Amino acid sequence: MSSSHEIPAIDIRDLRVDYEHFTAVHDLTLKVPAGEVFGLVGPNGAGKTSTFKVLASLMQPTYGEVILSGVDVLEDKEAARRVIGYMPDLAPVPRDLKCGEFLRFYARAHGLGNAKQCAERADECLEEVALTDHKNHWCHKLSRGQTQRLVLAKTMLHSPKVLILDEPASGLDPLARRELRSTLRKLASQGATIFISSHILTELAEMCTSICVMSRGKLLASGTVDQVRQQLGDDSRSITVVPLHVLTTVPDWIRQFDGVADARIDSGSISLDFLGDDEAQANLLEEMLRRGLRVRSFTEKRSSYEEILIGVAERSRLS
Repeated sequence: MSSSHEIPAIDIRDLRVDYEHFTAVHDLTLKVPAGEVFGLVGPNGAGKTSTFKVLASLMQPTYGEVILSGVDVLEDKEAARRVIGYMPDLAPVPRDLKCGEFLRFYARAHGLGNAKQCAERADECLEEVALTDHKNHWCHKLSRGQTQRLVLAKTMLHSPKVLILDEPASGLDPLARRELRSTLRKLASQGATIFISSHILTELAEMCTSICVMSRGKLLASGTVDQVRQQLGDDSRSITVVPLHVLTTVPDWIRQFDGVADARIDSGSISLDFLGDDEAQANLLEEMLRRGLRVRSFTEKRSSYEEILIGVAERSRLS
């Protein structure tokens, strides 16, 4: 019999979501281990929000299974909601409550004890998201980043095992994103599993231990950022070598080196289109030094995360 830590925190099997005129999610199968900060990235219309609504028990799919921490979401919604914390994109906050009051209200709604116990839990969650000093501030006067963190605190009140966060970093400045990233990693270290979506791959690359990429409802790749890059066929890189002494031509042995697709001289530097892996790149530098090429600098540039996502969106439109 498997031990509990081997049970995936998120287990999605053949999930399909149809609307009247189109299919939003095409037979999605995905497993996420406990304790991960797992990112779902894709362009608008990829199926991210539909997937999250099904996971949060807010939408009935056409078919499929969704099991969160061992609970079948579609068969037992009430039990599922005890293990889920769902934060929708641009969640509203009330104008007539202060931050502490807002959290105490939801703590009572979750049945977290008497007034004193609910107040204590509200204070704990404010501390988790670094908003203790804003306990007596009006909710509607918070900044965008503070509002996002307050809603995250509400989502955490009942200590859910799985947090489902739809575009939580949308519109945040770099400092607010860093604070959010720190909070999410702390929650994961305490055992929570976090499923977070964004259409900005850079955000998720910074926040997540693993990611998956969807487009037009289909899963295209999953794994670490580097694994996803390889799965999407975007592992090429350009290498610029600046020799100590100016060369007028590229040595033939460089052109013939394993992984070099093209080589040329640009303003005294050697520019390479390189298709090899990290090991091959290290071998290339070693060979340059062995052959006496005095290298002043050796730098690589890969496709940016956004370029990868743009390529996914463009290929989807053409398919």
